[in-house]
Amino acid sequence: MIDRLGGINPLENLQNTGRVQRAKHPEKTDSVNVSSEAKNLSEMYFAMDAVNSAPDVRADRVAEVAEKIKDPGYITGAVIDTVADRFLDELGI
Repeated sequence: MIDRLGGINPLENLQNTGRVQRAKHPEKTDSVNVSSEAKNLSEMYFAMDAVNSAPDVRADRVAEVAEKIKDPGYITGAVIDTVADRFLDELGI
């Protein structure tokens, strides 16, 4: 046989429960200070991103040169020398 140690009273559990206290709101808020160096680096990053995403070929300049080449009188010895010099400069020769 089992003896009862204590009765089961549902109200007893409620009476022993303490009141719930609301959490106090913190008086301080988080803040971040960004240095001027970090701001400059951020601007440089976005500028580099814009440069890197830009097309390597300037379509307007290509169209202009293509029109000039169509004219047989445009291609002279001086133009050929200038173009050759620019190619060599680009190659580092």
